[in-house]
Amino acid sequence: MRNVIRLAGLALVVAGVTSCGDVVREGSSPVYLVIDTLGAVRGGSSVTQPTSNLLSDVITNATTPPPCSPTSPCPTVFDDSGSVTLRAPLKDIGGSTGLTPTTNNEVTITRVTIEYVRADGRNTPGVDVPYPVDGAVTGTIPAGGTLQLGFEIVRHTAKQESPLAELRTSPNIIVTTARVTFYGRDRVGNNVSVTGQIQINFGNFGDI
Repeated sequence: MRNVIRLAGLALVVAGVTSCGDVVREGSSPVYLVIDTLGAVRGGSSVTQPTSNLLSDVITNATTPPPCSPTSPCPTVFDDSGSVTLRAPLKDIGGSTGLTPTTNNEVTITRVTIEYVRADGRNTPGVDVPYPVDGAVTGTIPAGGTLQLGFEIVRHTAKQESPLAELRTSPNIIVTTARVTFYGRDRVGNNVSVTGQIQINFGNFGDI
């Protein structure tokens, strides 16, 4: 009986050490991620400059290429693109002379997740808001520099599913906040992440 108790206690200790090790490793990087800018571009639009507030059109009447034309437009679904500028400053800035980052402090971004939430608390995916996104994106932040990345912030499929598909024939607008999280690792394997937010309004807007 004593052996069973000792084994059980040992298992709990090992589990606790493993869990703590994961937590320590998550925060052990000498750098942290910072989002300098986060914007988005409406799909199918002639406007290419990212904005901090996205009007996501659920259906666009494309007039090109043929057979689409101004007199016979083609209802088309476009995805919306996101744009982010990231940097990874040192946690320890040093004394009066400061510290200089090295190649060990470079961070490679490999993943992005997006969650859509509403201010009224109605956040059921596929009913009130689009399903969350878990996507791949790759780029490396150089030591002491910045990285600009493009990514898909609203997928085609989201506009073909509830609740966005119903907006094609409705004057309603769904106002959400997109929580965008980027994940990466520094050169020595420490995990880092950062979350930014951008407002996205979904509806059947006029084409631009």
